[in-house]
Amino acid sequence: MRRFLLLIAAAFALFGVSSALAAPKTETAIFAGGCFWCMEHDMGGVPGVLKVESGYTGGHVKNPTYQDVTSEQSGHYESVRVTYDPAKLDYGFLLYRYWKLVDPTDDGGQFCDRGPSYRPAVFVTPAQRPIAEKSRAEAAKRLKTGTMKAQILPVQTFYPAEEYHRDYAKRHALDYNLYRTGCGRDARLRAVWGG
Repeated sequence: MRRFLLLIAAAFALFGVSSALAAPKTETAIFAGGCFWCMEHDMGGVPGVLKVESGYTGGHVKNPTYQDVTSEQSGHYESVRVTYDPAKLDYGFLLYRYWKLVDPTDDGGQFCDRGPSYRPAVFVTPAQRPIAEKSRAEAAKRLKTGTMKAQILPVQTFYPAEEYHRDYAKRHALDYNLYRTGCGRDARLRAVWGG
C-alpha cells in the first residue's frame, strides 16, 4: 500500500512539473494609438504582458511597408499586437491601460503625428467587442477635455513592422526620448486624463 501511495505521489509530482514547464495560455489584443514606438514601449511595461509587436492593421494592402502606411494610401493604422497571459492580466485592464496612453479625442492622428495611419482605435474579435465597448464608454466619462472619438473596429490581419521599428525605444533610447518629448505626448496625456 505504501509503495502504491508513493507511486501516486510521484505521478502527481511529475504531472505538476510538466504542467509548470508548459507555456502559459496566451491571448492577444491589437491597439492603434499613434506612433507604434510609444505604444510598444508603454504596453510592454504592463505586468502580464509577454510580448508587444509594432506593426500595421486595418488596411487593404497585403504586406504593407512603412512607406505604404505613411503615404496614407493603404488604409492601415500603425498599431501594436499585445500578447498577454490571461491568468495574470485580463483584457479589461489592458483596455484601461490603453486609454491612458492615447488621446482618444483626436481622430486626426496622435500628438505630433498627423494623418489616418496615426488614429486611435481598438481592433477586436467578436468576444472582445462588448468588453471594449464598455471600456470605451467608461473611459469617455473620465476625459478631462474633449469627446471620445476613438473607434472600436473588427480585428483584421496584423502585419509586423520592419525590423528597424521593433524595440525602437530600447535600441535607441536617446532618440526615442527626444522624439516623445518633442512630440508633446506626455503633456497632452496629462491634459486629456489629468495629472
